[in-house]
Amino acid sequence: MLALLIVGALIGAFLLAYLIVKFVPLKLRGLISILLLAIAGYLSYLIYQGVMEPIKFGVEKKKRYAKVIDKLKLIRDAQIKYKDVKNSYASNKDSLIYFIENDSLPIIEVYNQDTIVNVGGGITQKKSIRKERIKDYDLILDYFKDRDFKTMFKVPDTDQEFKLETGLIEKVTGLFVPVFEAKVDKKYILKDLPKHLVKQELEAIEADQIKGQFVSVGSLNEVSTGGNWPPLYDKDDNAKATAEK
Repeated sequence: MLALLIVGALIGAFLLAYLIVKFVPLKLRGLISILLLAIAGYLSYLIYQGVMEPIKFGVEKKKRYAKVIDKLKLIRDAQIKYKDVKNSYASNKDSLIYFIENDSLPIIEVYNQDTIVNVGGGITQKKSIRKERIKDYDLILDYFKDRDFKTMFKVPDTDQEFKLETGLIEKVTGLFVPVFEAKVDKKYILKDLPKHLVKQELEAIEADQIKGQFVSVGSLNEVSTGGNWPPLYDKDDNAKATAEK
């Protein structure tokens, strides 16, 4: 679009210059020059807008996506804890929030217990057997006390909530494992931005972009708790992890 505008402006300017020299009386050329300057200024503005619009769009979408991804990371962390305790994923937001507020995670202690076993022929032998026992419990709430989990399903700056689905997939023959996915359509996140740029964004396939129509975490088609966003949205998490080491 921008390239066409520039080419059109150049062709138009050439034609106008030719027509002025060829047909316009000398006394009118001053007035026409002022008019041409005004047109040139307007075209310059259009070109500037054409250059800046996608740049501004890129900055704004990253800010919005970052807020959305923070919420999805929170949902993912909550689902992982839920699975640690329940061996499945929560199928709705109320179950997940209730779990955080009221449940606990057992702390497993591994120990060796000596026992006497009969190895045959009246011969016995002392053998150490590895066992596990629950030593204590951690409140799930302690893992989320500094995070706003009660609003984690609210898509920031919209009137939407993340869509949550769960299911089972066959990882190997006869072995079914639980999966989950939380997602939101990009169109709700970008609703008031230029429509032609939003349309392009919904069809994004580049490696440094969030591919496709949705921003999501987890998958209903494979065993994954990852998100579909590129690594740039995890920089703060990586920096925090490095600082804690």
